[in-house]
Amino acid sequence: MGLVDTRFFPAPTGIFRVLWQMLQPSAQYPAGELWTHLSISLSRIAVGFLLGAIPGVILGLAIGLLTPVRAVIQPLVDSTFPIPKAALLPLFIMVFGIGEASKYAIIAAAVIYLVLINTVAGVRNIERIYLDVGRNFHASRLTVFTDIALPGALPMILTGVKLGTGVALLVLVTAEFVGARSGIGYLIWTSWQVFQVEKMYVGLIVIAVIGFGLAVLLNWLERVLVPWKNT
Repeated sequence: MGLVDTRFFPAPTGIFRVLWQMLQPSAQYPAGELWTHLSISLSRIAVGFLLGAIPGVILGLAIGLLTPVRAVIQPLVDSTFPIPKAALLPLFIMVFGIGEASKYAIIAAAVIYLVLINTVAGVRNIERIYLDVGRNFHASRLTVFTDIALPGALPMILTGVKLGTGVALLVLVTAEFVGARSGIGYLIWTSWQVFQVEKMYVGLIVIAVIGFGLAVLLNWLERVLVPWKNT
């Protein structure tokens, strides 16, 4: 209808036509340009997320249960959490280089705080009677971690995981803007630079689909791991 400038807001038919073209194999991208960038971004998210989430859960359980650990680590968490993780990207590039390690590190740095903080909150909200019963039955420290603290904090841990996946996607795209030669973020940035607006919108649509897919997956995982939460 001529109400918007199609140079900036192309028709949906044009966007999906470009999306279809990007799915097709080419000389430069035998698997298809979009599939290539998508697979690289997903692998970065998976590795970086695991590197952040696993230590986050372990440290969160330790902070929640052990006073000496909480006294040492909690101030460090409180002081460093407000630092924007995207601002750490130049530091990670200096330390790890321009390769994949810096992408993994920036994602892990963003994820670990959210998982850790929610894990600590989950442990601190466990009713004291469960910990007392474990002590009365002479449960080992490892048993308290695995059989009491972990199941008790699991709903909050999964909340941290949900938040972490969203932040991981945001941080990854930011990192790919300036420090990558592949990935969905790189696709969006280079498309904007050469004014291939349809490709840019394809990248945005793919990010939305990834986010929705991760949300569905994590909701299903929550129903499987924490069935009592929905009863």
